[in-house]
Amino acid sequence: MSGIVEDVSDDNYETIIHAPASLVVYGIASCEPCQAYDPVLETIAKTHTHIRVGKAKMHVPGRCREIKKRHCFETYPTTHFFSHGQLLAAREGKIEATELAALISRYFPSP
Repeated sequence: MSGIVEDVSDDNYETIIHAPASLVVYGIASCEPCQAYDPVLETIAKTHTHIRVGKAKMHVPGRCREIKKRHCFETYPTTHFFSHGQLLAAREGKIEATELAALISRYFPSP
């Protein structure tokens, strides 16, 4: 994959979640835990290049309209783990780096 955190929107959402292994984080700009999660996601994207890592900015008008229709979020950030379009797991709140790495190893073992 790319080793970067991809910007997720309605336009590329299906492509990202249908990858063999993807992680999508839904957040908003005013959320402090969302901001604190960004460096963790950047590290994960660089160290787990076999996974597509994306962040959906839910606060930007018109960018995630279809995503909002599909999912209901009570907490930001929320992290979804996908494989070939199937939602494997969802976690609410910021996940610490070590826990996120363990979840990735569980759901997406290295090739």
